[in-house]
Amino acid sequence: MSNHTSPSTPSVAKGAPATMNLLDTAAANGSFKTFGKAIEQAGLADALRATGPYTVFAPTDAAFDKLPAGKLERLMKPENKEELAGILNYHVVKGSQSAATLGKWDSARTLQGQSAPIKMADGKCSVDGAFVTQADIASSNGVIHAIDKVNLPIELAPADAPAAKPVPTKQ
Repeated sequence: MSNHTSPSTPSVAKGAPATMNLLDTAAANGSFKTFGKAIEQAGLADALRATGPYTVFAPTDAAFDKLPAGKLERLMKPENKEELAGILNYHVVKGSQSAATLGKWDSARTLQGQSAPIKMADGKCSVDGAFVTQADIASSNGVIHAIDKVNLPIELAPADAPAAKPVPTKQ
């Protein structure tokens, strides 16, 4: 594996040209209802409808179901909008990156500011411990990769959970 990190020049995920933006593509998929509601609640909908391009590691509804009891409800309250936005921005990377490209990286700098570690094992790509369950869902302004857990940035990880160590990146 190379010591490659997110490049400043985005590459484009291959596939048929898509006409829907990231948010509409996620909604049409049917597996991202909670993600879409969280994006709206956090005030990030316009960003995911904008030009981009972005790579979104979108937790599926099943991934949100794995959060501790009450966590999602607490995050969706208006007074926790900033925390929710930070968590969701930890799932977004600038540029449209295919799963094949991501599999060659050690980390990706997220819009939240931290780098998320990327690993490839047995042909499966994981981002900060979340496995990509559906890759390369094309949209007009980027690509979505469905993941099986909600990733929490280091400062937001529960105290009893092992936190991901920051991965140095070259800018």
